[in-house]
Amino acid sequence: MNIEALDFPQMWERPSYTQLADILKILELSPPIWNHKRRRSEIIEEQESLASQRKAEVTRYLSSIIKSPLSWIEDDDEKEVLWTQASKRMSERCGRTAMGEVVRSWPFEDGIDEFELIIREPALTGDSLGFKTWGSSYVLSQHLPRLAETSLFRLFDETLGQPRPDVLELGSGTGLLGLAAAAFWKVPVALSDLPNIVPNLRENVAKNADLVKSRGGSLTVGDLTWGGSEDEIDQALFGQPNQFKIVLAADPMYDDDHPALLASAISEHLALGSDSRAVVMVPRRDATTERLRESFCRAMLDLDTPLFCEEEDELAGQDDWIEDDEAGNVRCWLGIFSRGGSPLPAVSDAVSAVV
Repeated sequence: MNIEALDFPQMWERPSYTQLADILKILELSPPIWNHKRRRSEIIEEQESLASQRKAEVTRYLSSIIKSPLSWIEDDDEKEVLWTQASKRMSERCGRTAMGEVVRSWPFEDGIDEFELIIREPALTGDSLGFKTWGSSYVLSQHLPRLAETSLFRLFDETLGQPRPDVLELGSGTGLLGLAAAAFWKVPVALSDLPNIVPNLRENVAKNADLVKSRGGSLTVGDLTWGGSEDEIDQALFGQPNQFKIVLAADPMYDDDHPALLASAISEHLALGSDSRAVVMVPRRDATTERLRESFCRAMLDLDTPLFCEEEDELAGQDDWIEDDEAGNVRCWLGIFSRGGSPLPAVSDAVSAVV
């Protein structure tokens, strides 16, 4: 709705709670829904255009709400709602990384129909990396149908008469990849992360449970700290080793100890047998992520029972939280590991298009 700043109800007019709540809803800026078919610069330009429209006037107006005691509104809870919403509208006009909590819908299609997953991302503060929806998660999520038809075909071949595979996502974060796997593959998926990340992850699972169920999948979620003690791991879900035919992980490493911990976690939870597969995506943002990727591949080979990278590829992705346009474009390495075979040579520099 297009509304001029002069039309905003002013504090001296003592507007009702409903009037102010309606205006604050109109002023809400939703983050862009982006995919790899549009240039990131175009998407950011569109978002910045929305944010800059009447920015000075809107900012002054929002400040007037925040500063006002709203004494004519009797309900203290309603006052808090208005102050909170006005503060959120302010932060939305300061860039993606300054936003408070946001909810985004992520579109998918599998050649037959379309669906959207709803993902809540809490405020981006400190090093709460698990609260961000990383570009590689969306890249790998979009690639899942193709994997089921190619690299993972035997696990989904109905002519073999076997049940669909149980799937585990390690380091789920906001849960986009695990949710997409359940929806695309029509399988049971267990999503996992650190105890402080799981409450938001659980909320995202609840938001999307009905959609996933309607498509034939199911969801569980629990704590799983790599290398953690028993009280840091949901024993009911993950206490038994080697349960999952497929283990997924996207952008899972950012500390030097993570490659070995991730390799150990995959080995512990990936089902025994030659058909089981671990599917891991690592963005090649810089020298640090490349070093972590190489360390991870070595750690997989150094396990007591080695896991071999049988296939690898590169897909093009984007990180929407990086301010620089060119920096937002990220090459994402994809590795598929099994308990048999031999390691492949390094992946070529060719970048595959996401289908």
